[in-house]
Amino acid sequence: MAFKFTIGKKIGTGFGTLIVITIIAFLLTLSTLNDSRKKTEEVVGQVAPSVAALKEFNFLLQRSQTLISKWYYSKNVNDGGREELKNLISRDYPAKRDTITELSKKWNPKEIRTFREIKSQTELLFLTYQQDIMSPLNSLEAYEDVSVYFPAQDAFDNAESDLKILYGKLNNLIESKKQTGDEVKEQMFTSFKFLSSFVEYLGITLGVGGLLVAFFTVRSIVKPVQQLKKMLLSMGLGILPKERIDSRTDEIGEMGTALNSLVESMESTTEFAKQTGTGNFAAHFKPLSDDDSLGHALLKMRDGLAENERVLEQKVIERTEEVVRQKEEIQEKGKELEIIYKQVTDSIHYAKRIQEAILPPPELFKQLLPNSFVLYKPKDIVSGDFYWLDTKDGKVYFAAVDCTGHGVPGAFMSIVGSNILKDTVNNTNLNSPAEIMDKLNEGVVSTLHVGLSEKQTKDGMDMTLCALNFDNLELQYSAAFNPLYLIRDGQLIQYKADKFPVGAFVGEKQKFSNTKIKLKKGDMVYIFSDGYADQFGGPKGKKFMAGNFRHLLLEVSKLPSEQQKQKLDATIESWRGSLEQVDDILIIGVKI
Repeated sequence: MAFKFTIGKKIGTGFGTLIVITIIAFLLTLSTLNDSRKKTEEVVGQVAPSVAALKEFNFLLQRSQTLISKWYYSKNVNDGGREELKNLISRDYPAKRDTITELSKKWNPKEIRTFREIKSQTELLFLTYQQDIMSPLNSLEAYEDVSVYFPAQDAFDNAESDLKILYGKLNNLIESKKQTGDEVKEQMFTSFKFLSSFVEYLGITLGVGGLLVAFFTVRSIVKPVQQLKKMLLSMGLGILPKERIDSRTDEIGEMGTALNSLVESMESTTEFAKQTGTGNFAAHFKPLSDDDSLGHALLKMRDGLAENERVLEQKVIERTEEVVRQKEEIQEKGKELEIIYKQVTDSIHYAKRIQEAILPPPELFKQLLPNSFVLYKPKDIVSGDFYWLDTKDGKVYFAAVDCTGHGVPGAFMSIVGSNILKDTVNNTNLNSPAEIMDKLNEGVVSTLHVGLSEKQTKDGMDMTLCALNFDNLELQYSAAFNPLYLIRDGQLIQYKADKFPVGAFVGEKQKFSNTKIKLKKGDMVYIFSDGYADQFGGPKGKKFMAGNFRHLLLEVSKLPSEQQKQKLDATIESWRGSLEQVDDILIIGVKI
């Protein structure tokens, strides 16, 4: 049996050659990459962590300098920075020292000696902090005693000088480690240059080999297949090719013979197909025979296309008239909606200015509650939450109120509530928060005509009202649904609220309870609406929840009031992300 070099054998020979060359290239590339990986691991595993740890050590020294300066200059012995400095010396420094000591095992001897000097001088510096500054200046009386304060001043000045020397040595050590890293990187780059050159030569080799394989394949396989493809694509477009496939002994030759026969059989129907395709439905055509299914299909298609064209033209005319009419109607409606929308929006913005006018100005808060903040984030242009502030008989009254709903309905309720509160405090003899809220309750019921019918809309308010006496540090409060939080000595105490709102009740009228709390200096009092805890967000789109809110208040309570507000605002915005704000948000914080 004679050997037949088929298309499959031709393709297999070409691809086999390329596969062998590719395997050789892969093995050589893998060897070069392994060598580069070892150098990369040296940089990542030793040099980079060492530089990062030394920079963190430098930051630790800077932080200690800031905290010891604060200790020396500030007479506030209860400042949280003092505990932070003690933790830095007793906990943070040993941890960072041990980390660098472990990393330094792979350093050169000179670098190790330098770090030992830095470590020794740092420990002497911290010993000076503890013995000569922190221990003597541990009370307000010590700051007033010149025999204590002046020696501490000398120690503080000496510590400043020692720190400058330490910074110099530490920066020199960091630069030394960076230089070591640069040297290793240079070695790594040299390896990569070698790999680059190798890949270039390899690319040339593969290119030449690929060209040889491609030339062989094109000459014996691709070129004839392209000719077949060209003829088939022409036929697919309705164009019969003029050329014919030459006779061959392989599979391509067999396909070419069949295609030549097909082209010759279709030439008789081509002209009619062209005429029909151009829209000449009167063109004459006679099928080749009674069994010519393609010819009879073309005649049927011609008649159908002629009828469809007539019907389609009539439909286009009708639909065009309808579209023009609808467009004119939509344009008129759009203009009307634009006018209505502008009127409504202008009215709501004006309502916002009215609502803002009834809120206590920031200057009044600074005057009556100096160490306080208000985080106020309406959901819409106007808000159903509002805050209130006033003074009477030596007490400062302040409240956080959450009215039914939000937006325009809630804004109307807030104006009603604010006016009744103001009238009750200024025009009655009532003093306790519970009495004032009972009076507010009566005013809301009377104003909104709340009756006993279940069919009536139950409009009301959840709120917390406080009366603070700075002379005896006594806080009285009364609350409807919303509790009061007190943070004292790092602990959060929750004072419960009555489980019925202001207004919107059905049945026997209830009285609000009044609670007295004895405060201490440094206490932090929070009142709020439920909008913060109910906000959806986070990675799973869930509510923030009251537990997370209490934990966050414990975290921020140590900060100054304005920073607390910024932290609370940033946290809820980050939690919300791209989700919509679901309710008005109101938090009032007062530091005693």
